[in-house]
Amino acid sequence: MNPDRRITLVTGGARSGKSALAETLAGRAGGPLVYVATAEARDPEMTRRIASHRDRRGPGWQTVEEALDLPGVLARTQGVRLVDCLTLWLSNVMAAGDPEPAVAGLCAALARTPDPVVLVTNELGQGIVPENALARRFRDAHGLMNQSVAAVACEVWMAVSGLPLRLKPPREMP
Repeated sequence: MNPDRRITLVTGGARSGKSALAETLAGRAGGPLVYVATAEARDPEMTRRIASHRDRRGPGWQTVEEALDLPGVLARTQGVRLVDCLTLWLSNVMAAGDPEPAVAGLCAALARTPDPVVLVTNELGQGIVPENALARRFRDAHGLMNQSVAAVACEVWMAVSGLPLRLKPPREMP
């Protein structure tokens, strides 16, 4: 493992400020900035969301769109990568099949990557139990994914009402 590797996870609720926080953290890491977008513009509202994120980032970012193969993107790109977001990625993965091998592959890729990676995810499952099996399966898979990524992350942040809260401070790398 590269001692300069720095994996940061940013979590939070919808419209909590997590993407803006992740962009700030990525910018502080230094180096070329690569935005890895997992969203697909399948309707006008999502098209507007994507445009809003792109406008906020500004021109200093290279954008790579990838709905499924995050390990491949991490292997073939260099610089500071910001993955936004793992929740949409997991939804895409689950539509294609079993999420467990994909999450394991992502965590293995994160452990190998020599450059900083900032990952954005949502915090789900803090409310009522969903009424249907698919929603419960997604909520459970999402919680397990967040735990797995947080375990390999050097630092974990949560955005709450636009405010950053550090959950896991950086640790010394061997």
